[in-house]
Amino acid sequence: MKDRDVVEALYAQSMRRLSAYAYALVGSYSGAEELVQDAIVKTFSKRRRWQDLAAAEAYVRATIRNLHIDAVRRNARWTARLPKLARDEVVPSPEVAVESDEAVAVALASLPPRVRTAIVLRYLDDMTVAAVASAMTASEGTVKRYLSDGRALLSQHFEPGDDDELRETVRVKEARR
Repeated sequence: MKDRDVVEALYAQSMRRLSAYAYALVGSYSGAEELVQDAIVKTFSKRRRWQDLAAAEAYVRATIRNLHIDAVRRNARWTARLPKLARDEVVPSPEVAVESDEAVAVALASLPPRVRTAIVLRYLDDMTVAAVASAMTASEGTVKRYLSDGRALLSQHFEPGDDDELRETVRVKEARR
């Protein structure tokens, strides 16, 4: 039998049995479907000679079993190592980051152009005051004044975070309506 004929026959006649077997191993429909598909791809990625459909189904079933056992072992290894690899820091949700980014963009847009440039170069590009002064062709005193004015204007949009001493984070004030 050709591989194409065997695959078509597997989908037509054996898919329910293979899916039920995979479901018994995994315990979820989506996981079972994925496991069956992975097994079929792995089985038919190499050319083999199939005597009949039963032999192909048995081979796919064995592949399902082996893929599942490999996944269980891999997960056990990761679970054992994860506490050593994981950090204790809390990562904010993407929604918070997007809201913060939008609020920062609005706040920066409210600044005068030279003040905004000084703030961006100093805090976003992490340049020193001397480097900002050189880039803006201004004196260091002028740049310090721009930074001071910028922080004062930005404080109208933001309030300091609770742990401001440890990190340079800000919490966006609740939206004004």
